[in-house]
Amino acid sequence: MNLEQLQSFVEVARIGHFTRAAAHLHLAQPSLSRQISTLEADLGATLFHRARGNITLTTAGESLLPLAKRMLTDAENVRYEMQELAGLRKGRVRLGATPTLCISLVAEVLTLFHAAYPGIDLHLTERGSHGLLEDLAGGALDLALITTPEGGSGPSASLRRLPLLTEQLVVVSSVTSPLLGDLQSVTLAQLAELPQITFHESYDLRALTMQEFQKANLVPKVVLEGAEMDAVLRCVERGLGVAVVPAMVLVDRPGLRSARLTAPRLARSISLAHRNDVALTRAAQAMQDLIIDTANILSSVDGGADGLITRTA
Repeated sequence: MNLEQLQSFVEVARIGHFTRAAAHLHLAQPSLSRQISTLEADLGATLFHRARGNITLTTAGESLLPLAKRMLTDAENVRYEMQELAGLRKGRVRLGATPTLCISLVAEVLTLFHAAYPGIDLHLTERGSHGLLEDLAGGALDLALITTPEGGSGPSASLRRLPLLTEQLVVVSSVTSPLLGDLQSVTLAQLAELPQITFHESYDLRALTMQEFQKANLVPKVVLEGAEMDAVLRCVERGLGVAVVPAMVLVDRPGLRSARLTAPRLARSISLAHRNDVALTRAAQAMQDLIIDTANILSSVDGGADGLITRTA
């Protein structure tokens, strides 16, 4: 049994067709069939039910599939770790982050990391915090930047969480819009009376703000619902309405003005998480160090945006 045979087995199981799997693997169909037959002979078990146009796994095949996937993943991880011995000239980092962090902290980190280590392959996954933690626990990510409501619980005991920043939520409008007037702060009740642009329901930020409206028995005046971060900010810049966003997105956004959200004050915690039972590769450790350094800079520049972004102790 070898890795090439296992890869062929996994592809046939995934596609359900020998000829199409062979094309995907850039193999001749007879070669693929021989690999599967040899693997079955070595294991002493039939792995596929072969019916014309209908290839399905046998019981033995169903048992082998998760093991084969795990072995292929382990082999890939070994290859990347060996490449790292070349002094971070090669390797891979799989980073996950929430959408709001992808346009602020992560964009800065990836720019600096690529400049320092151009040979490292970077893979970025953009999801909500819950999905990122699932990916992390399942081995699909090396590191994940997650957000939780201030004082909220962190990931499970199987994951290590490193607190980075506490970030207040602010109300933003276009600098040319009269919606906020001269207000330096906005209460939740005042916000409910303003035309508001809300995020897609997959955003943790939307769930947090809507929960606060419900607790206060308020109904926001929504003019656009279900937008992604970039669309929300562009619509705000064009004067369509206001939005509740993390303070960090104000960096390099001269078309926006902000007011603090008060009564209640809303904030979120930003943390970096990774698995407890898996040691970080050298490349992932370098990425973690850079994220920590960048977080420190963000919290110190201009007083952390007038105290809106602070370092978590």
